[in-house]
Amino acid sequence: MTIKPVRKAIFPVAGLGTRFLPATKSMPKEMLTVVDKPLIQYAVEEALEAGIEQIIFVTGRGKGALEDHFDVSYELEATMKARGKSLALIENIRMQPGSPVYVRQQEPLGLGHAVWCAREIVGDEPFAVLLPDELMVGGFMKQMVEAYGRVGGNVIGALAVPDAETHKYGVISPGSDDGTLVEVQALVEKPAQGSAPSNLMIPGRYILQPEVMEILSAKETGAGGEIQLTDAMAKLIGRQPFHGFRFDGDRYDCGDKAGFIQANLALALAREDIGPAVRDFARALLA
Repeated sequence: MTIKPVRKAIFPVAGLGTRFLPATKSMPKEMLTVVDKPLIQYAVEEALEAGIEQIIFVTGRGKGALEDHFDVSYELEATMKARGKSLALIENIRMQPGSPVYVRQQEPLGLGHAVWCAREIVGDEPFAVLLPDELMVGGFMKQMVEAYGRVGGNVIGALAVPDAETHKYGVISPGSDDGTLVEVQALVEKPAQGSAPSNLMIPGRYILQPEVMEILSAKETGAGGEIQLTDAMAKLIGRQPFHGFRFDGDRYDCGDKAGFIQANLALALAREDIGPAVRDFARALLA
């Protein structure tokens, strides 16, 4: 079996971020910062660490700040050079030629539709999908790419959550399981409370074969009246290898306000420069 390398990654970033209003009224939710770095930068760095060569942003109106973030800022760089300041913090987000690529999702028709909008750029190659509001610490996509290199086909993230929360997510119906890779027998999008086939949800990380684009082209709607990526992936099961991958690292749901604050606290505490001061403040506050 020939396993094609994963060179391209799709970042669906067209959402309005209504759960974080008023902060996201004029700023993309993906530009919300955890400590001193936007969420989208964490996700892009994760992809680049995994060997991804082409970054594909599926954007919408009002995302100019995101595009500017990954562009050259001549005025800023010239000013910093003139003042003798290091450019390291902004130079490390520059992209390779031909990346990133921006595609518009003109209507909010669901995650499946957002992925489908990048079909012409993906072509006939396998590709990754990363949801930036799921902040992963520990090289999730790199681990997934390595697992994909062993089994091929489709590999999606698999994360255990409390049974009471499974109705919020796409959930895996598992088959054989070696502790790291679990065979996916079926996928259920937001199952009714108490009806989930397992407690393994999909935490916003995917490696998919291009055939999923053909399925998405039918534009069939599912839960919430949207074109669901989970429904399209489910149709590949049995036709191609399909596995869930358990991540060895930390995950923060930054689409949720509490999860966003937790991510800021955890990553701040892990920093050598500010960790001690934050820790002292937290202790005093909790006392």
